[in-house]
Amino acid sequence: MIKRKVDTKKIKVVDLFCGIGGMTRGFESEGFNVVAGIDIDDKCKYGYEKNNHARFIHEDIAKVKAKEIQQLFDGGDIKILIGCAPCQPYSGLNNKRGVDRNTTPLMKFAELVETVKPDIVSMENVRNLANPAKYPEFSNFLEVLKRNGYRVNYQVVDASDYGVPQTRHRLVLLASKLGEIKLIEPTHKGHKITVRDTIGNLEAIDDGYTSTNDVLHRTRKLSPMNKQRILATPKDGGCSKSWDQELLPLCYKKESGKTYRNSVYGRMRWDEPSPTMTTQCTGLGNGRFGHPEQDRAISLREAALFQTFPNNYQFSDPSKPIVVSHIAKFIGNAVPVRLGVIIGKSIKAHINNYAGPKTI
Repeated sequence: MIKRKVDTKKIKVVDLFCGIGGMTRGFESEGFNVVAGIDIDDKCKYGYEKNNHARFIHEDIAKVKAKEIQQLFDGGDIKILIGCAPCQPYSGLNNKRGVDRNTTPLMKFAELVETVKPDIVSMENVRNLANPAKYPEFSNFLEVLKRNGYRVNYQVVDASDYGVPQTRHRLVLLASKLGEIKLIEPTHKGHKITVRDTIGNLEAIDDGYTSTNDVLHRTRKLSPMNKQRILATPKDGGCSKSWDQELLPLCYKKESGKTYRNSVYGRMRWDEPSPTMTTQCTGLGNGRFGHPEQDRAISLREAALFQTFPNNYQFSDPSKPIVVSHIAKFIGNAVPVRLGVIIGKSIKAHINNYAGPKTI
């Protein structure tokens, strides 16, 4: 067990697959020194650097050399490597469609861990990945950690148990060379934050409109058919089961499409957490993304709030036109800031336990 006093400025964090910076923002909120985030999407650079103190490195993780990561960690007393490898290869939706999984991101993460040997590793991903029989690449990732001397803890959590106002089941892995490590106990079981708590006080707007007070409180324009559909959907949790036959898409009329009628084109419920935010969360037909009461899909601002981004988080350069699809992608791909905070708190408690009292 390490007994030395740790200088917090020398706890260095590198965020792989950083995106717009949800995980980085969570860690910085807990006092960690995130030195850099790395991502292949250069459109994330402005938002990542504008809202965080870390440097954005535009690079394909598959091409990142261990030496680059080691240089970023230079001078660090404790080195923390975090990341959320692209989850699409492991999503249930892609598996149902028979899409080939590209395992390179996770394997590259493992390669960097094995070579760089950071003191602490954290990974967040979709819950499907926690099935070793189906995803041997996750078993291989665990084997890399264990043979390099890490104590490993992973579990599937519902982010709503930790204060994220959405039902979001995710695999969270923590691994450390310092000693046993685990996620802190749930902070919001029994008193979850709801849709009403999160967006209930926002200005009412129609589809296709932008608030004059908030450029991100904007919604997609509904097609005439989708406008009829949302008007026919009962308030506060209704779904397409209430529609007349002429409103149903052709695929819903097939036997195979009946299972989707409760989850797509539906409205959120005021007094429950929202459904999981995705990159398509501002589209009515892409999930249960209808507003509980207003006849529209949720706005970009509402999506950002469900992902626990603060109101002042800037996703794009205000001097340039907003590209809705880009910002929706930034938001949907992000680790919720609050979940980043929880992971940061867990690592902070771990370091304080193994590296001396009151180090952070």
